[in-house]
Amino acid sequence: MNPTDSTHANGQIPQFPKLLLASKSPRRHQLLRDAGFNFEYIDIDADEAFDDTQSPEEICQFLAKYKSVHHQQTIGNHVLVTADTIVYINGQVLNKPQSVEEAHAMLRTLSNHTHSVYTGVCLRTDGQLHTFYDRTDVTFHDLSDAEIAHYVEQYQPFDKAGSYGVQDWMGYVGVKGIQGCFYNVMGFPVAKFYRELAAFCQR
Repeated sequence: MNPTDSTHANGQIPQFPKLLLASKSPRRHQLLRDAGFNFEYIDIDADEAFDDTQSPEEICQFLAKYKSVHHQQTIGNHVLVTADTIVYINGQVLNKPQSVEEAHAMLRTLSNHTHSVYTGVCLRTDGQLHTFYDRTDVTFHDLSDAEIAHYVEQYQPFDKAGSYGVQDWMGYVGVKGIQGCFYNVMGFPVAKFYRELAAFCQR
């Protein structure tokens, strides 16, 4: 399952095995596809409950691993990839909003503040498992109630942690600055994943 003659040491680009991606997120699909990864989507239905006394680093990795271990079938020569993204501010995790009111409340919480986006990723084969995470800090401009209402009504961000997508209107007009990986805020830290996967496949 090692990539064929592919290590950073010899200057070649890694040739990765086919991935089994357990994510319904169209953004993750797009990012991995655009980065040239060969993957097959699989469905894993796992509860996303977590211990809120854990650190955000622990929570996102726990959720990614929890999803992975729910896949009971043989992985074979592939690598199973699971991930979970959370938005964290003032000791609170902002999940996907369950209502219009909750979406408004989340965006008011983010307005004129800096929050952190954490994505935990789990890589698993039939013989080994590895988790890692990436963090990006995002600062929002001060958002008016009218801007929040327009965004929620027009963009329906109910499938997004923190109630926003950095790749859509809110990212264009609401985000003041980003420190870290932009694609991590979209839902997947592609550059770190590339390097972690290369090391994982060489073990």
